Amino acid sequence: MARTSEGSRQAGLLAQLRNPPGGRDARIMLRALAVDRTGTGLWAASSVLYLTFVTHLSAQQIGVLLGTAGVAGIAGSPLAGRLAGRFPVRPLLIGCHLLRLVTLTLVLLCTRFEALLVVVAVTYLGDRAAKTLEMLFATRAAGERRAAYQALSRSAANAGYGLGAGLAAIGLAAGTTDAYRALILGNALSFLVAAALVWRTGEPGGAVQEARSEARRPRAKGPWRDAGYLRFVLLDIPMNLDDSVLGVGLPLWLVTRTSAPHALVPAFLVINTALVVLLQLAVSRRAEGPRKAVRAVALYGILLFVTCALLAASTGCGTWTAAGVLLAAAVLVTMAELMRSVSSWELAVLLAPPDERAAYLGVAGMSQSIQKSAGPPLLTGVVMAAGPAGWLALGAAVAGAAAWQRRGCEKRLRAMGALDPVAERVG
Repeated sequence: MARTSEGSRQAGLLAQLRNPPGGRDARIMLRALAVDRTGTGLWAASSVLYLTFVTHLSAQQIGVLLGTAGVAGIAGSPLAGRLAGRFPVRPLLIGCHLLRLVTLTLVLLCTRFEALLVVVAVTYLGDRAAKTLEMLFATRAAGERRAAYQALSRSAANAGYGLGAGLAAIGLAAGTTDAYRALILGNALSFLVAAALVWRTGEPGGAVQEARSEARRPRAKGPWRDAGYLRFVLLDIPMNLDDSVLGVGLPLWLVTRTSAPHALVPAFLVINTALVVLLQLAVSRRAEGPRKAVRAVALYGILLFVTCALLAASTGCGTWTAAGVLLAAAVLVTMAELMRSVSSWELAVLLAPPDERAAYLGVAGMSQSIQKSAGPPLLTGVVMAAGPAGWLALGAAVAGAAAWQRRGCEKRLRAMGALDPVAERVG
């Protein structure tokens, strides 16, 4: 029975990959996204070494450059949302890919810190804008099945990212200047291929007519004056901290505060990638629709609190016990990520007025960008500096934010008629 069930699940996954929500265009977009993330994997694995050994920047200069680029990326989401409310998504997304093709090519030509600061910042802005436009494409193309499409897109993205990191390892093993440049060029070319794939799609959901009809309607107050939606976005910033916990907190805590073997660090990424690919579709069903999405918010808070508690407890354990505790924490933080990745997006769509969804989703996309800039210094400068108590405080704070966000979402969804009492009783 177990083998039959597993075989059926894998067959279902393959069927959805061949025929995703949104049909042919969605299938092409998934390929474009996988190609884009393959380039991202190349950049993530090689950029610091390229900036160090080819352009000869100091560690301080690299920190300033990447930090500034992260701040620039925050502006990409609302900018893309605003433009998508006025223009079709498809040419805007192609433009983002081509913009990054140009800026990455300029990275290969620039040697001065000031010039690199500008081109890398514009690259990150285009990167965040492209992610928001991909979300808008999926919202319009997949319709009510957007959670399933989001799950497929995360599986495709993780597969692409892993492939890019693997290809980068080959180039990094060579360790020559030409090898580093080839990896950056590979990232640039991935944007060209992605743009060509997007060109083959059609505009999703009649967005041109939608934009024109919106231009004729009286303008609503917009996301920046919608206190309820802004509260959701602000609370969503700590709800993205699983990313920094996995990428920064777990490795540094293992190295500095536990006796677990350092060779365990790569296992965290392996666990995360494998679980996302295997479980994203199954978890997405727990966040599809208003009621399930709201419930997933509470589950996220619980999972991240337990993750933080395990990290706090790992300092008093022996070598192999600490290793087991940290591996369990990696599993739990990945489960939290799976919950958040779908519920956050689903709620961002459901809470937005349909007539202004593009602008609202652009603002919602800022939460992940802000967390990427603020999360690592928060963990290293505050949480880890406070020791085990810092992890417990962080877990409690995120759980409290999750409870607050859940209550706010329920209230707004009921006011919008998306959570009526009959539906809740049936659920």
